[in-house]
Amino acid sequence: MLRRVFIVVVTAWLSACATSPLGHRQLQLFPDSDMAEMGATAFQQIKQKTPVSTNPEINQYVNCVANAITSELQGNRQWEVKVFDEPASVNAFALPGGKIGVYTGILKVAKTPDQLAAVLGHEVSHVIAEHGNARMSAAALTQGGLTVAQIFTGGSPAQQQQILGLLGLGAQYGILLPYGRSQENEADLLGLDLMARAGFDPRSAVDLWRNMAAAGGEQPPEFLSTHPSHESRIEALQERIPRALQLYHRAQAQGRTPHCASG
Repeated sequence: MLRRVFIVVVTAWLSACATSPLGHRQLQLFPDSDMAEMGATAFQQIKQKTPVSTNPEINQYVNCVANAITSELQGNRQWEVKVFDEPASVNAFALPGGKIGVYTGILKVAKTPDQLAAVLGHEVSHVIAEHGNARMSAAALTQGGLTVAQIFTGGSPAQQQQILGLLGLGAQYGILLPYGRSQENEADLLGLDLMARAGFDPRSAVDLWRNMAAAGGEQPPEFLSTHPSHESRIEALQERIPRALQLYHRAQAQGRTPHCASG
């Protein structure tokens, strides 16, 4: 039995192993269409449970930054952007299928358009790097079967919550932790390049994470978190900034200077 399980795991790994934008090997067991459907379903659930902001200035501001970021992506997909009126939630997310959610609480930490661009560049980078697919694929093999997609549509509330976590909306513990940290690091660096190409100053990403460190209080040890420590994050970003600045200056020279008023 162990030999059979080993053969199934190795076969799945070899047949579905892909390379992320920064060269990391990761599983991709689920078709893009399935991921988009799950992302749309999750987004609909969130919209039903969370109040959507009706503030026109905040909506215009967030959409301005989000549209500048997504306009740098390949393809002609129109991303759906929603601002959720939750001042206590210092968070934002992006989902497969072109969905972006921003909680009003993040605006207390991402204080400028450039800092908000760092947040959204990071979240959108999770999607373009297919990190949700990789996390769900790893979980499927860990659980010994490809049942994750079925759980989302017909499982218990606890199982559905697990899927939201694998899509990037919650922390997962155990074997998936180091995998999550690697993805966070990659999204940081890809997001830095993405915001720079859109015409936002990449140096603001460091300011953002300093704000996060000041607002976040005591963090758990890095090995107990899916996210790198603030210090590790800032150090990696600073190493990447010289490259991102070249993209930023090129964008400026080409006239890409988003004018997004934060109010």
